Amino acid sequence: MKNIIFCYMFLILAGYSYAQNQKSDHGHENNPYYSTTDTKKLNVSNEEWKKVLPIDLYLVAREQNTEKPFTGKYWKSSTKGKYYCAACGNLLFKSDAKFASSCGWPSFYEPLTKNSVRYRKDNSVGMVRTEVLCGRCDAHLGHIFDDGPAPTYKRFCMNSICLDFEQDITSSGK
Repeated sequence: MKNIIFCYMFLILAGYSYAQNQKSDHGHENNPYYSTTDTKKLNVSNEEWKKVLPIDLYLVAREQNTEKPFTGKYWKSSTKGKYYCAACGNLLFKSDAKFASSCGWPSFYEPLTKNSVRYRKDNSVGMVRTEVLCGRCDAHLGHIFDDGPAPTYKRFCMNSICLDFEQDITSSGK
């Protein structure tokens, strides 16, 4: 019985450690603006963001670049948990709103709250789209389209690099 309890506790702690490691891919220890609890709106210059963000994240989040389809680590993930802005730590989406869209980027049908994200008209690349920005730091996350599933019929097409993930510790990893 002690061995079973020990194994169970080990798996819980290993899952927690894995979830914490998932959130540390972007070197948050050098980012004074990163917080998963502070929801205060940030007003930080791109010059300052360039000092604290890894260059690959900076180029997508601050310069509106896009990662290549089918290359981001979350586009195909079905692990249960929460998605945060990789630049500032703002809580954006829950995995319960994630769906397989086959577009090559992680897709969600709704943000966690209406203030999690904000929207801006995007006329780049010869088309009119709606850009999705972090509601806290204005990082470019991706775009929203009207071809998602019920109940919203929206597809929030996000760049994996702009997302941090925290696995639910009760999740089995599926």
